[in-house]
Amino acid sequence: MKNKLEKMLKFPCLFTYKVIGLAQPELIDRIIKVIQCKLPGDYIPQIKSSNKGNYLSISITICANNFKQIESLYHELNNINIVRMVL
Repeated sequence: MKNKLEKMLKFPCLFTYKVIGLAQPELIDRIIKVIQCKLPGDYIPQIKSSNKGNYLSISITICANNFKQIESLYHELNNINIVRMVL
């Protein structure tokens, strides 16, 4: 799958991550902090709450210069302990 996605993208490109995590106040700040470390800039996340309010879905778009950046951020976002899934 990696090769397929990598071949589809032309760099630099916009790439959106959808991060699902526990609905805790620090979730959004931690996601942005991880992204800021790799790609400094202004980010405006789109946030949706689950029906019961236990989880948040955060969509955030970056401008990636290469596939390694996309892959690296994917792994780093997954390593946040209150994140449950990164799409």
